[in-house]
Amino acid sequence: MYWALQRQILYLGILLVFFLVLGTLIIYPRLNRAPSCLDGKQNGTETGVDCGGSCTKACRTEVEDISILWSRSFQVVPGRYNAVVYLANHNRSAVVEKINYRFRFADKDNLYIGKREGATFIPPFGNFAIFESAVGLGLSIPVYTTFEFTTTPNWIQTGVEKLNQLKLLVSDIQLENETTSPHLSATIKNNSLLTIPEITVVAILYDSAHNAVSASSTFLDELKGEEAREVNFTWPEGFSSPVIAKEIIPMYNISRVKWK
Repeated sequence: MYWALQRQILYLGILLVFFLVLGTLIIYPRLNRAPSCLDGKQNGTETGVDCGGSCTKACRTEVEDISILWSRSFQVVPGRYNAVVYLANHNRSAVVEKINYRFRFADKDNLYIGKREGATFIPPFGNFAIFESAVGLGLSIPVYTTFEFTTTPNWIQTGVEKLNQLKLLVSDIQLENETTSPHLSATIKNNSLLTIPEITVVAILYDSAHNAVSASSTFLDELKGEEAREVNFTWPEGFSSPVIAKEIIPMYNISRVKWK
């Protein structure tokens, strides 16, 4: 009997050691896991839960909201309008890769006459524009144009090194045939060594009171490092007010810029 009891104690001891070793192998790595940006905790260099510091995601408490400075609609031909909203990103290195938006249009009596929805990105620090072309509103005339983002922005931190190197220069801005069939041209140069894909270029024209007279948009598929390209904008009808100032806004999604 004594020998049988010793053998049972030995088996129980072996079994206990086995479970202790197994538990250590399973639990210890979890208790000593290195901080990450996906573990649901504020640790490492993070300034919030899985955001800030070395994480790609920016903390919502550390970014400012986008400012909507103005939104307007401009007739292209009767029944067709271009819609533009002019905004400002106050965050130096925080961007949004994709966000949905909505333009809404109302007539002189503030009655709803239509909408246009889309998606865009938010570039780094500075003013930028969102442009929608050929909005069909039938016989209605949009007097009031409003704009809103329809999804919550997911802010990410962009690389400061890339941000400091990127420079798009606009020069040689020329406007012709202003009162008949306007044509605007400009040269855009990528003054960096990076390749910038999918550049949307918005042109806004202003009168002497700095009110927007009209707007247009064009697209460049790519600008290689130190490459310069001419962009052109046309309108089928002349402007109702003399154009005093011209603003050309090149926009691109910085996360798609290539190191080449």
